[in-house]
Amino acid sequence: MLMAHPAILSDLVKEYETLRTLDAQKAVSTEVRRRMEDVTYTLCVSTGTRDAESALAVARRQLAAHRQDDAVLKA
Repeated sequence: MLMAHPAILSDLVKEYETLRTLDAQKAVSTEVRRRMEDVTYTLCVSTGTRDAESALAVARRQLAAHRQDDAVLKA
């Protein structure tokens, strides 16, 4: 399976979390809702999953593995 670049994956997770916070505050417009759908779709495609929660879990695991790999390389 292809894996998204960690920087892109990190940006998607951050954007998703920001949009989810806006949604929880009921401060969403049609544009924000549409962007959240787009980010969710991209996260799912990037992680090979079918729903936002699974995509976030996989993305976080991949990012943690990347940070661990970087730490090993720098040591």
